[in-house]
Amino acid sequence: MWSKTILETIGNTPLVQINKITKDLPCTVLAKVETFNPGNSIKDRMAIKMIEDAEKDGRLKPGYTIIEGTSGNTGMGLAIAAVVKGYKCIFTTTDKQSKEKFDALKAFGAEVIVCPTDVEPDDPRSYYSVSSRLIKEVPNSWKPNQYDNLSNTAAHYESTGPEIWDQTEGKITHLVVGVGTGGTICGTGKYLKEKNPEIKILGIDTYGSVFKKYKETGILDKNEIYPYITEGIGEDFLPQNVNFSIIDHFEKVTDRDAAMMTRRIPREEGIFAGNSAGSAMAGLLQMRNMFKEGDVVVVIFHDHGTRYLGKMFNDDWMRDRGFLMSDQTRAINLIEGHKHLKLVTVNENQTVDSALKMMRKYFISQVPVVNDNANYTGSLNDQTLFNLLLEDHEIKSRKVKELMSLPFPFVKPEATMEEVSRLITKENAAVMVKDLMGDVHIITRQDIIEAIS
Repeated sequence: MWSKTILETIGNTPLVQINKITKDLPCTVLAKVETFNPGNSIKDRMAIKMIEDAEKDGRLKPGYTIIEGTSGNTGMGLAIAAVVKGYKCIFTTTDKQSKEKFDALKAFGAEVIVCPTDVEPDDPRSYYSVSSRLIKEVPNSWKPNQYDNLSNTAAHYESTGPEIWDQTEGKITHLVVGVGTGGTICGTGKYLKEKNPEIKILGIDTYGSVFKKYKETGILDKNEIYPYITEGIGEDFLPQNVNFSIIDHFEKVTDRDAAMMTRRIPREEGIFAGNSAGSAMAGLLQMRNMFKEGDVVVVIFHDHGTRYLGKMFNDDWMRDRGFLMSDQTRAINLIEGHKHLKLVTVNENQTVDSALKMMRKYFISQVPVVNDNANYTGSLNDQTLFNLLLEDHEIKSRKVKELMSLPFPFVKPEATMEEVSRLITKENAAVMVKDLMGDVHIITRQDIIEAIS
């Protein structure tokens, strides 16, 4: 049986196991690959739901113009439905979105208005404000308002959630989703928690967004807000579709980690997914200590990689932003992936056993040692400790200062990667560097490997 229109092909997307990227995790990781929707993104689901609900209650009538602020994917879903149903479309978007997204919307006959990113939501130049103004100026128009329109959440409660439950045969233990409007994670999460309240719903946020701090403190901190590159997730306000009671935890991911993981997914898994999928997978790896043997983790791959050919999949674009390293890479560039994290140290008066527990907790192989005055007096690495433990298991009760190695050397922020590499030897596992704020960071062999891979 064939479909009467392309709209009937929305949903029922495949669930695919992730193998290489997650090979070191104890759990099974499955990707819900939403690129199989006709608009190549998960937003098709809520776009048609918002339109059909508005048609039912009379907010949207034949011949109307649909006006919406969108990062591109929602606009695509709305544009496809508008072509089939006979509506016009005007979309406002931000200048941080990829050109491919603008061109795709125009391909469906939509008008696209590009607005600046670095302004407050209530600024008259913002893409929120411009779309609201146009609603007043354009006769017979309707604004879906994907952020506050609860049909967004309902779409995923009615489709995405049941699909995942059925495809995993009810075995899902964790759901990992990048959070933007909140509809996907909250609609899907609500359905899954009704089926099994023990399922953990994990949201991926980005630096420059307010979600994580608001979840943890109840404070909407304006100081958290600054421009970021990652597309499709994070916000500088609280959409009504974000139900924080459904989301158990938020994990923040840096722009660089999201971009680098976006490139890894097609190369290692053969799935051409977009930037929010990269962010979600990077966040999943950061949360590895939350998963155990037997867990079934589902991660949403929101959209298609073709949306990002001029950005994350473009080497020049990546180099311009310091995401891909070149021969001019400096020590300060090597900490990009973890510069937001507080340096883990151990005190020289701690026991070796407590130091080992801390190293296991944070999945680190080497750690600086400090004295009570916070001066760096030594270092520990797991290989040296392993050899010592083989000789004498009782050393676990001794103080760190009795067994520590020499302190890791400091390098200048402008030190070249070659200079840093020469200092990291069999006897010395890392170097230290201070950033412009005076915060100290560690550079390990793994940082260099990631920079040149």
